[in-house]
Amino acid sequence: MEINGTVILDTFAEAFPIWISRVIITAATPEWAYRAAVEATGFASSKIACPCEAGIERRLAPEETPDGRTGISILICTDKKNMKANVAARISQGILPAPTASAFDGLPGAASRFYTRMHYFGDQYEERCMVGGRSCWKIPVMEGEYVGEERFGTVRGIAGGNFLIMGKDQRSALAGAEAAMEKIAGMPGIITSFAGGIVGSGSKVGCKNYLFPMPASTSHRWCPGLKDRIPDSLVPDGVTSIYEIVLNGIDEFSIKNAMRTGIEAATATGNVMYIGASNFDGKLGQYRLSLYDLFR
Repeated sequence: MEINGTVILDTFAEAFPIWISRVIITAATPEWAYRAAVEATGFASSKIACPCEAGIERRLAPEETPDGRTGISILICTDKKNMKANVAARISQGILPAPTASAFDGLPGAASRFYTRMHYFGDQYEERCMVGGRSCWKIPVMEGEYVGEERFGTVRGIAGGNFLIMGKDQRSALAGAEAAMEKIAGMPGIITSFAGGIVGSGSKVGCKNYLFPMPASTSHRWCPGLKDRIPDSLVPDGVTSIYEIVLNGIDEFSIKNAMRTGIEAATATGNVMYIGASNFDGKLGQYRLSLYDLFR
């Protein structure tokens, strides 16, 4: 199969179930909402070594937020048992201290819910209040007041949707990856937790070459520099650079839609030789997202 002259490999992305919470961050200005969102989603690229995976989902208009201010939604992805701790930590350390920022639940209809107990920070000076019909807490702080919710929902989602962008050189492959991310960024129900949404060093599970345990190591079969040194290389001829786009999403439809949108954008640059996907031969993840099926 070819899209815009780029060869689409007959393979699949292997994705995994995960739990997701959405936090709506509002502030007095779009810039402060964005700064709080960046802080709240830091050190969350991969659960391989980070406490969770998180990223900015999209910007929100005032009519989309509980307090009528400009906002940004973020998604936090982790195991269900660890969700409360991760959401509480990122609100308390990334959002509450940010000037004018507030945090609200972005999944009010979720059946599974938990409390962050953020009002304890008020040291018994806090007060209950209502914002947009929601039960919130008003906490005195140095700038004035922090107002936000402390009950949040969580739902089942999907992590690890992905596709690989391959070029004859680094510049060509990166141009394709950047074009893909330009279209994917801001799509509802989707985050790309790595820097700029682009992965330059994909990984595989485990490590065979050392005595001490490691949870992950370089995805050697997709390293162009190893093509002539290993018997099981997957790198097509002529490819010298590969980038990966990794997606977490609310549901399978959102993941597939983002993959298709990103692949179409990457191939439209005319710089991409092949599009592939990262998987573990179907041994680890229950979702197999066929690249061919995205375009049927």
